[in-house]
Amino acid sequence: MPGRSYIYREPLGVTLIIGTWNYPLHLVVIPLIGALAAGNCAVIKPSEVAPNVSALIAKWLPKYLDSKAVQVMEGGVPETAALLREKWDHIFYTGNGTVGRIVMEAAAKHLTPVTLELGGKSPCIVDETADLDTTAKRIVYGRFFNAGQTCVAPDYVLVHEHVHDALVNRMSSAVREFYGDDPQQSPDFGRIINERHHARLTGLLSGADIVAGGQTDVSDLYIAPTILKNVKEDDPVMQEEIFGPILPVISVPSIDSAIAFVSRRDKPLALYLFARDKDVQNRVLAGTSAGGTTINHIFLHFGVPDLPFGGVGESGMGAYHGRRSFETFSHQRAVLKKPTFRDPPLIFPPYSARKLRWIKRLL
Repeated sequence: MPGRSYIYREPLGVTLIIGTWNYPLHLVVIPLIGALAAGNCAVIKPSEVAPNVSALIAKWLPKYLDSKAVQVMEGGVPETAALLREKWDHIFYTGNGTVGRIVMEAAAKHLTPVTLELGGKSPCIVDETADLDTTAKRIVYGRFFNAGQTCVAPDYVLVHEHVHDALVNRMSSAVREFYGDDPQQSPDFGRIINERHHARLTGLLSGADIVAGGQTDVSDLYIAPTILKNVKEDDPVMQEEIFGPILPVISVPSIDSAIAFVSRRDKPLALYLFARDKDVQNRVLAGTSAGGTTINHIFLHFGVPDLPFGGVGESGMGAYHGRRSFETFSHQRAVLKKPTFRDPPLIFPPYSARKLRWIKRLL
């Protein structure tokens, strides 16, 4: 002292934002807002899996944003690979873990920082104290919104054995209530992105114990909202993120067994808990790890701008939304500012026993 210290936030520089296909506009525009707010330039790579939206972004974004600051690059794997060979000041990627590893490996060659928004099998734990009517509707809403093609959708349900049958029955009723007896005719139920994903999802239904749904129509890219029971941990449907309108339900004998089930798998992007018992809520939070959690509802934490959104472990690294987006694309530069007063002679050599005694006394 005297002096003043503060953080000076400066832009990272030129950033690369690689989007995904399930919300192909939202998941490039929201990171872009953070990048521009922090003063960066950006290259946008929309997902080629949603070609119509990619073309829309490439056509319209340059009409409203300065082309010296923002560029759009369309294309598939070759174009993405070419972009990753360049040196960037930050890479923001939304997608799956397989490509996330490729992005991180490319970034490591230039020591480029990355934000990886990945995914994983987000569990939904239902305690015996849960309000089953409310719980069933909220799980069905969250699982089948956008035909299940949502990174934070509940991927499977772990329900206490005492309320398993009651919950399954209520969820089946909720599907009919939301989408009618023939969901294919419902204007509120979406379609699978393409034939490749349709075939992948249809394969997961082979040999499954289907409680509700199960109908498919590849010509319409349709898979009915489907609920499965008697699912085992080693079944194919439990090995990777489903990313479609299929909901496995697993009966567990206790909350502790549900916690153990979640903890021996990769850390998910989201975890959901339905329980009125506050002790159960605290035990699940303390005994598990996830990118984010909503208690007694589905994925609402995603929409709160004051909360960071991001994964942990296999589900990603870094976070954004709200002010956190600005921070993600900023360098926090530490600054100490001193006046030009004459410094005390104690700090300069030559040092003596007397100076050391004074320094110790002052500290």
